[in-house]
Amino acid sequence: MQVKGETSVNKLIILFVFDKMETALSERTLVDMCSTSNDWINYMDCVTLIHKLVGDGFICEIPNEDDALYTITPEGRESLANFYINIPKSMREEISRFIKNNSTKYRNKQECKSDYYQNKDGTYTVFLKILAPVQPMLELKFVVPDKKTANNIYKKWEDKASELYSVVYDTLVD
Repeated sequence: MQVKGETSVNKLIILFVFDKMETALSERTLVDMCSTSNDWINYMDCVTLIHKLVGDGFICEIPNEDDALYTITPEGRESLANFYINIPKSMREEISRFIKNNSTKYRNKQECKSDYYQNKDGTYTVFLKILAPVQPMLELKFVVPDKKTANNIYKKWEDKASELYSVVYDTLVD
């Protein structure tokens, strides 16, 4: 349900998404949530509005080694508080419901990175990371015997990262 031609409402929708997610978001994540997975704002408007909101001081960029992250500023929160009523109630409810059901998936997708490549001896090196807004929380690199194993680890990383982090942290800190 796009609000066509309403730039100010679309800006408020983006601020509302930040407010509900309660975390910094990459442009890719924000665009996926607002235009690819849902029809809240069209793709081009979403990309343009993110940069306008940065210019207006309602969101700010947090430098990050992979993707830049954006977060809502105090001015953005104040503007949202004053004008959120301009977002249609049905849309606010839809956004709230979507974020409640999908926020963990989006956080994991954004924070958990994995990759692998083949070594000269035929083995594979797998890189796994859990990213925080400023620096990586965890980085793992290890060698596995074949591509099937590397691919399985690569695919499971998003779902298993927090569990593995907890085990490593508890084991080393206790």
